[in-house]
Amino acid sequence: MGIPGPKPKRKNIEWSENVAYALGLIASDGSLSINGRHIDLTSKDREQLLNFMKCIDKEITISEKKSKYGPEPILRAQFSDVVLYNFLYSIGLTPRKSLTIGALNVPDRFFFDFLRGIFDGDGCFYSYFDPRWKSSFMYYLQFGSSSKNHTDWLQASIERLCGVRGHRVHTGREGYKLYGLRYAKCESLVVIKRMYHKKSVVSLTRKKLKIQAALRIVGESLPKG
Repeated sequence: MGIPGPKPKRKNIEWSENVAYALGLIASDGSLSINGRHIDLTSKDREQLLNFMKCIDKEITISEKKSKYGPEPILRAQFSDVVLYNFLYSIGLTPRKSLTIGALNVPDRFFFDFLRGIFDGDGCFYSYFDPRWKSSFMYYLQFGSSSKNHTDWLQASIERLCGVRGHRVHTGREGYKLYGLRYAKCESLVVIKRMYHKKSVVSLTRKKLKIQAALRIVGESLPKG
């Protein structure tokens, strides 16, 4: 039996659930270099980076870098891929995108896979029993971005595709403004079921488990198909 050779270089990128999810991760936690070839993805979750590699079918060395927000280092996957870089650029991602990112050219068919990547990168989910009303359990789904234009586009796209609008919140640390897009209870359930539209979709385990635990309390569950 011969020794397997290296994988052939890909000639193009085709849209799929996994590619859309990976692009959501890059749009939230990634960056493009100014040299036209290097891509960087950072996360505190190793699983996040492994999911990303799986989705783009590429082995990448995971390293550590110093965090600006605490003593613990964060994980980083930095690599060169001109084909993927050009694809990202073609849908609207650019270097130094944090404040400038706006609408992206994501097909409607894969938008909620992309949104799941955005959620796993820069989103959050939280729940609690409201002390003002007996047995009142509240839960919220939230997306965050440093760009108002990008948040506007996300909100408009979600409303167009599944009919829920959510509401805007403003958060952030000193010197760092964050635009939040929040969905409460019934609206959040609509978006969640579109993001996790089947059991096998790639996602960050800790966030999915948190959602599942909250939904069990209200007698709901994620799609199993």
